[in-house]
Amino acid sequence: MARALVTGGSRGLGFEVARGLIARNIETTILGQNPENVARAAAQLGATGICCDVRDYDGLQSAKVKHDPFDIIVLSHGVMSEKMSKTMKATKEDWDRTLDINLTGVFNVVNVFAEHLVEQRSGRVIIFSACLGRMSGPGNAGGLAPYRISKAGVNAFVRNFAHETGLGARGVLVDAICPNHSQTDMGGPNAPRTAAEGAETAIWLATREFTPGVDQTGLFWEDREVIPW
Repeated sequence: MARALVTGGSRGLGFEVARGLIARNIETTILGQNPENVARAAAQLGATGICCDVRDYDGLQSAKVKHDPFDIIVLSHGVMSEKMSKTMKATKEDWDRTLDINLTGVFNVVNVFAEHLVEQRSGRVIIFSACLGRMSGPGNAGGLAPYRISKAGVNAFVRNFAHETGLGARGVLVDAICPNHSQTDMGGPNAPRTAAEGAETAIWLATREFTPGVDQTGLFWEDREVIPW
């Protein structure tokens, strides 16, 4: 049975990803920083829970040795910067928090848990980014500087790591997704799509059939379609 790790899995998009993977008979572990939320979500899902902050590299290392290696890693954790966080109005604290969780936290989790995937030449890494982090297309500039820049960094991270792992030729698939505006704590209850709808592409990427040289990886996806970085 395949094993999956889902960060931010105690609520929102991560919870729906974990639910979808479990429905496909994938043994799933969720990771979050709030003990009560992780315990509650794990019980609801029938999943294993890890309580750890993605900023805590040593804590992630300790969690790694207590669990069997994962075949699928989905990174769905993230925070929004303050609403008025233009470059000259953002605080140092908001900048550090947003970049540490959204970007450095991605590095930490991948660096710790993806080693097994690279060694076994098989596995999948799916990272939630955002269309606000794109360098092209509509609405890609101005405001929310820490958030936009953190997600642009995530996009660069995904593209770089995907090329380092051979764009699927070495058995490891690495992709970014934009869930679009979804009903989560960040997106709010009036967002146009449900969290389940926002999670669907990540579940598909985690479970799709893949033929090297035919199918694509190392890309930015939205609703199962490739979008420009």
